[in-house]
Amino acid sequence: MHHPPAERAQPLVVFGAASLHYDFGTHHPLTPRRFGPGIDLLRALGADRFLPPAEVSDAQLLRVHDPDYVAAVRMLSEYPDLGPQAGFASWGDDPPFYGMHQAAATVAGGSLEAMERILAGDELHVFHPGGGLHHAMPGRASGFCIYNDVALAVGRARDAGHRVLYVDLDVHHGDGVEAIFWNDPMVLTVSFHETGLSLFPGTGFVDDRGGPQAHGTAVNVPLQPGTSDASWFAAIEMLLPALAAAFRPTVLVTQHGCDSHLLDPLAHLHLGTTAMSRAARLIDGLSHDHAAGRWLATGGGGYDVYRVVPRAWGLVWLAQAHRDVPVVTPDEWRDRWAAEAARHGQTPLPGTMLDAVEGVSPEPLRVAEHNLAAARSALEGALRALEGSVGA
Repeated sequence: MHHPPAERAQPLVVFGAASLHYDFGTHHPLTPRRFGPGIDLLRALGADRFLPPAEVSDAQLLRVHDPDYVAAVRMLSEYPDLGPQAGFASWGDDPPFYGMHQAAATVAGGSLEAMERILAGDELHVFHPGGGLHHAMPGRASGFCIYNDVALAVGRARDAGHRVLYVDLDVHHGDGVEAIFWNDPMVLTVSFHETGLSLFPGTGFVDDRGGPQAHGTAVNVPLQPGTSDASWFAAIEMLLPALAAAFRPTVLVTQHGCDSHLLDPLAHLHLGTTAMSRAARLIDGLSHDHAAGRWLATGGGGYDVYRVVPRAWGLVWLAQAHRDVPVVTPDEWRDRWAAEAARHGQTPLPGTMLDAVEGVSPEPLRVAEHNLAAARSALEGALRALEGSVGA
């Protein structure tokens, strides 16, 4: 397996003060509070290469968003009380706030600049923990997402002539990225998520396989509530190497939402961090085997800010850095964040990076069987379609 030169072995992390500006308010589940313990743990693990994100232009946003939508976001950024429109509502998932255009365009800019550096050969692996806003649609906000930074990064690579594999591990279906590239044969979107029968956004079923010009390039594995590490990772291991071999991507873009964790308050999967770590390492291998190491990873969702998000981010960074996972979380990190975690009802802070197997709920047999049947069906359908469409 090819590894990058030593001086580039540590991945670049996209993060800066502006990352904190994407903020729907004190009581919203997607809180910038996650950057405190999250970035602090990355630094404790050894991360010391950071790139502050910068706002992108409207022209760049128009690669995946409608002009009327960008105009609406700009208007609501100055006048948040104008009333519901374009997916925004004060009582909804996406309450408008002052300066939200700048904040969201800066998240988009972080992922776009990350991809520029990868395409230029300046970086192999980049991690943007504040990115992964995968629900944003061309013409509306959705699911805490204003501008679709991952779709912009995918589109940039695709426009440069790359075949892009997008992998979405968030507990929610990656519907925005899938919709934007639904009919594009150069982009393969693969989403592992809790079934839309029990969770937002209510989409992403096995038979959803892409548009008429790109049949087979949308792959969905809906998972049952109660899914734990075993069948979740088995599905990933079954699909990703086979799909990568068939599709032959030259760039990988991934979304590592950790809201699939047992402790996450917004969903019903029961994962531990061990499976998340294994998935990130499998993806790292695929990036080197197929894409000369070109890999942009993003953070995505995750709402247990102290016990889960920092470790999940750390595990992605460690996979990209080709470093072993330490057994324990650093004492100084736990000491620093224990009181704040307690104030928010998220204690005790875990003493290990990887959750003990006995701490993760065992899966009911019917759940595992259902998940693996869905994964097999998704894989077979995709491979049949890809065989007929992928040229030499």
